[in-house]
Amino acid sequence: MNYPNIDPIALSISEFSLLGFSLGPFNVHWYGIMYLCAFIAALLIGRYRAAQSYTPINKAQVEDLIFYGAMGVVIGGRFGYVLFYNFEQFLETPLWLFKIWEGGMAFHGGLLGVIVAMVLYARKLNISFLSLMDFVAPLVPIGLGFGRLGNFIGGELWGRETTVSWAMRFPQDPDALLRHPSQLYQAVLEGLVLFTIVFWFSAKPRPKASVGALFLIFYGLQRFIIEFYREPDAHIGLVMGWVSRGQILSLPMIAAGIIIFIMAYKLDANPRGGHSLKR
Repeated sequence: MNYPNIDPIALSISEFSLLGFSLGPFNVHWYGIMYLCAFIAALLIGRYRAAQSYTPINKAQVEDLIFYGAMGVVIGGRFGYVLFYNFEQFLETPLWLFKIWEGGMAFHGGLLGVIVAMVLYARKLNISFLSLMDFVAPLVPIGLGFGRLGNFIGGELWGRETTVSWAMRFPQDPDALLRHPSQLYQAVLEGLVLFTIVFWFSAKPRPKASVGALFLIFYGLQRFIIEFYREPDAHIGLVMGWVSRGQILSLPMIAAGIIIFIMAYKLDANPRGGHSLKR
């Protein structure tokens, strides 16, 4: 099966004049549209969740939350990509860090960026950081799904060579091999499946930190599995012949998620002062 070869540019705007100034031309890329869809989805889900009685923020605070989260995703995602996947290029050309338009974002860096952003926002509102992360966790998966669709449309981050009937040849692949469309696997697992699990779990009051922990566990597990089908970065390859960089970065997520989840329920069963930690 051949890749559908979708034009990564969704819309081209010719040069035009406005108030005497010449503007354009502009190209609107599908990847940018996917990011916009991700933030809109997070905003809508956040407003819905903010209407529940046990959430730490109200509807009026959701927009600022999305802004903080967006900054964390972009800044953390870029720093993570440079640090985890292309640190040598950064050492050779430090200014390359700021060339976001050339591509290069990493989920694990974006996650760290969001955590830092939520620490700052929780301090601003004087609320519990853990409760805020529980609120944020269900907002993330749909955005991840849109991001992976953006990867697929851009014909990047394709999968490993395979003989399955739905294998695709990606035009950017210099080897022109039949490969797993792993971007679509990730869009389904990291997007739809993860959202269903976390959103269902968060639909009623849970022990503080348990929703965020569940996100860490299931994202880490799904990412670890998908990495067996995703082509590793050519300049990094595999460790010990089978482990990818993405799998190494996902293992701490799984471990931390399990520990936090267990501790959340233990503390909820034996709360200090006899008060439940459920929000």
